[in-house]
Amino acid sequence: MTGVLVIGGGIAGTAAALALHKAGAEVTVFEAQPVADEDIGAFLTLASNGTWALTQIDCAEPVHRVGFPLTAMRLTGQDGAQLAAAPMGDPANPVRCLRRAELGAALREEAGRRGIDLRHGKRLTGISQDEHGVTASFADGSTATGSLLVGADGLNSVVRAGAGRPRYAGQRVYYGYTTEAAPPHEPARIEMIRGSRSSMGYAVSPAGQTYWFLRVPAEQLSGAEIAAATPASLREHLLPLVSLDQTPAADIVAATGEQLMVTNARDLPEGLRWRDGRVLLIGDAAHAASPATGQGASMALEDAVVLGKSIRDLGLSSAALAAYERIRRPRVEQNIATSARITAAPTNSPATPARRPPVDPEVLAMLDWNAPVSP
Repeated sequence: MTGVLVIGGGIAGTAAALALHKAGAEVTVFEAQPVADEDIGAFLTLASNGTWALTQIDCAEPVHRVGFPLTAMRLTGQDGAQLAAAPMGDPANPVRCLRRAELGAALREEAGRRGIDLRHGKRLTGISQDEHGVTASFADGSTATGSLLVGADGLNSVVRAGAGRPRYAGQRVYYGYTTEAAPPHEPARIEMIRGSRSSMGYAVSPAGQTYWFLRVPAEQLSGAEIAAATPASLREHLLPLVSLDQTPAADIVAATGEQLMVTNARDLPEGLRWRDGRVLLIGDAAHAASPATGQGASMALEDAVVLGKSIRDLGLSSAALAAYERIRRPRVEQNIATSARITAAPTNSPATPARRPPVDPEVLAMLDWNAPVSP
């Protein structure tokens, strides 16, 4: 019997394994995909709270080897005029822009270096539990038993099963990269554009690559439509939406080649059940928010730290899981509500600088690895 079974080898699952390992637990990660998902299209901003969480599990340095820092934000309107500008994040824990795949790879590499067992090709098919432990069954016929099972398998979680269905947040989100655009920018600043029919954000790396996203209010795409979309068809759809505005958006979209993708913005309703005996949900499997606040990865990293601390101080017990939920639920559900409010705003505007303050001291204290967790 292993101590903790983590289902899902993405950001939430790997970070949880790292935190649990630091807490002294024996942990094994089971990932459904046969190889690591490259996920070339999506990028993220790792907020200051996420950077601080990485520091607590001794992973900040590996992650800082990829991506680039962001220290400021500027918001412009559809006419190109500046609406707001402000510093971004906490200088002691700088915001970082990087590809989702880069963050996942850095965490997996660090997990491997620490001797954490990460098994690919393990698609979960069932869970059973009794007073002695919890058993996961996989499509290849194998099983694994532990004292705790952590469901970190994302928005479409198998562990969560019928406990709650994702809901469409009302926007499609497009992600792209290009080295062919030359939009106005300053080093380490993310540009947010409040367009007439969309909202764009972009940042230019030190190497001259433009990372961008575009949020467009529209009907939900089917899985077949997403699978059939090509970079050319996506550009053809987007250009009429952004060409009416006096902003760099059209030039950026037009200059983007093959690295262009689309997804539906989805979230989970607040109040879902996270715990069932020896089973606990974390990350997007428990509390996915639409991407408007840019906090998805950072919240998953926070989850990992608090879970590790709870197990360290209270053992593999129901008291540890209850303490974890007591600490995490108010914060993550506030993020769901805030992100939904931004997404539903009539102007369809991205978050302004005022919505992204430096890390709250209470958050720093909550994540401090040396601070104890009480029942």
